[in-house]
Amino acid sequence: MPDQAFDHGAAAQSGQAGGAHTAPPAAVRVQGLWKRFGEQIAVAGIDLELPAGKFIGLVGPNGAGKTTTLSMVTGLLRPDQGTVEIGGHDVWRDPVRVKSRIGVLPEGLRLFERLSGRELLAYSGRLRGLPGAEVDKRATQLLDVLDLAGSQHKLVVDYSTGMRKKIGLAAALLHNPQVLFLDEPFEGVDPVSAQTIRGVLERYTASGATVIFSSHVMELVESLCDWVAVMAAGRIRAQGTLAEVRGDAPTLQSAFLELVGAQGRDAGESLDWLGGGAGR
Repeated sequence: MPDQAFDHGAAAQSGQAGGAHTAPPAAVRVQGLWKRFGEQIAVAGIDLELPAGKFIGLVGPNGAGKTTTLSMVTGLLRPDQGTVEIGGHDVWRDPVRVKSRIGVLPEGLRLFERLSGRELLAYSGRLRGLPGAEVDKRATQLLDVLDLAGSQHKLVVDYSTGMRKKIGLAAALLHNPQVLFLDEPFEGVDPVSAQTIRGVLERYTASGATVIFSSHVMELVESLCDWVAVMAAGRIRAQGTLAEVRGDAPTLQSAFLELVGAQGRDAGESLDWLGGGAGR
């Protein structure tokens, strides 16, 4: 596979070539996406149009269908019905072209643990078809920026959770993708590593690239994202800019709770036995 280095700034403007008022193409377009596991409907016919060049949050409670949706969008799980296009290319009809243009950091990422961090990047880059010298140069830069240079020769099996997230992110960024998909990228990550990851992602989107990440931490989404899709029970409850989704609510958290039907829940009465000493 040839090197797919991508000019993100040019891509964000490519839709304007036909005229000054032509909107740029969506980074991701999802239509009628369904997935069922036995009797359980995980994703119930969702439609999404995610804009290019934005920091996008796919948010929802646990079990909302976020991971299943991202798995189908990135070609890791075949949908029962529906279509997914990334950069105008169908994920399932043209998988090689699509996968050369995306980076993926899935939840529960499994890495080649008997490789060192540098060896993992060297292997990933060459697997992508990048020239060896370019892989080595990019790996050195990523290891340095992600504060992994001191651990680059350490086996991945000995990496902490935060280090694993960072080396996984480095592998996902190595080929300079057009769209980056991250499933709970800050889950279990210490504040220092989280700040490092955040800085890299903000720099990446500033170049015109698109980041799409799932989370159930509204404060994080509100501080990072330009655009949000709220998901619950396998359906999209709202999508749009942060301001549009938040509406008149004081915070994204309060808007989210109302959208997913969790506003006003009170466990106080049903747990009136809790507290005041053990054994009562």
